[in-house]
Amino acid sequence: MTISKHIYFAGPMFARSDLRYNEHLVKQIRELSSDITVYLPQENEAINDKSAYADSKMIALADTEEVLKSDLMVAVLDGITIDAGVASEIGVAYAKEIPIIALYSDTRQQGADNQKKLTALATPAENQFHYLNLYTVGLVKLNGQVVATEDDLLKAIQQTLLEGRN
Repeated sequence: MTISKHIYFAGPMFARSDLRYNEHLVKQIRELSSDITVYLPQENEAINDKSAYADSKMIALADTEEVLKSDLMVAVLDGITIDAGVASEIGVAYAKEIPIIALYSDTRQQGADNQKKLTALATPAENQFHYLNLYTVGLVKLNGQVVATEDDLLKAIQQTLLEGRN
């Protein structure tokens, strides 16, 4: 007997590029196994049809209910800052001890061994790397992991849900 595993997908969803990227990632996750279901908030038209009306309480209740039903959260950390909704969803998952796998694919994290980039850190306004809120990242790492590529994300999901490893 197989047991279905439920994933909550937390990602920014207000630019068309975000929506397309979320769809792209979720399609790959769904292809991992028929035993995996994925809740992608942008697919919930009851609260995310932006031409209709959903108030803050409706959105909070609907998405929190889905987070609480999940066996795993996948969170996209990319962007200028971590999306406020994603950070909130991570907080709920952490508080309920739901494992979290976060994707942080920002290309600015490359070059950590480049001495010029490291030296530039001492010059005001010349940080060559991207900053993420460490509190939110800490919540992820206390109950999961951060990966840098889509392939690593898919492997981590398989290991966590299908093989039972964290």
